[in-house]
Amino acid sequence: MTETATRNTELRRMLTDRRREMQNDVHSRIREGRSDRPQGGSDDLEHSDADIQDGIEFSLLQMRAETLTRINEALVRLDAGKYGSCFECDGEIAERRLRALPFAVRCQACEQRREQEHGRTLAPRRAGASLFPMSPASARR
Repeated sequence: MTETATRNTELRRMLTDRRREMQNDVHSRIREGRSDRPQGGSDDLEHSDADIQDGIEFSLLQMRAETLTRINEALVRLDAGKYGSCFECDGEIAERRLRALPFAVRCQACEQRREQEHGRTLAPRRAGASLFPMSPASARR
């Protein structure tokens, strides 16, 4: 097996493992959300606390669902032979970056440039680790 094929096999395994974990987590949170509904009367404070908790849980579910979408997009790019190529410069995304953020769509330099253009300033060590980099498909939405 070639070095590229070995790398792609490892990355595919990492992506599918991550996808499985996220899917299990999302399904578990949905089941828990359905079974945690209070049965019976409660006061306004309890309702308010429950509403806040529900909002937090919903936000977490949205983030996980977005991560699942990014992972699925990365698997499509892997199948198409385009995984690991930067959307901006067509350069190679460093393997270290892909291992840390397997659904990255930009190399570190392009991601830093994008963040600077959008007025985001992160600590230098974390500048290339945007959790949800915008892909061209999501930017058009």
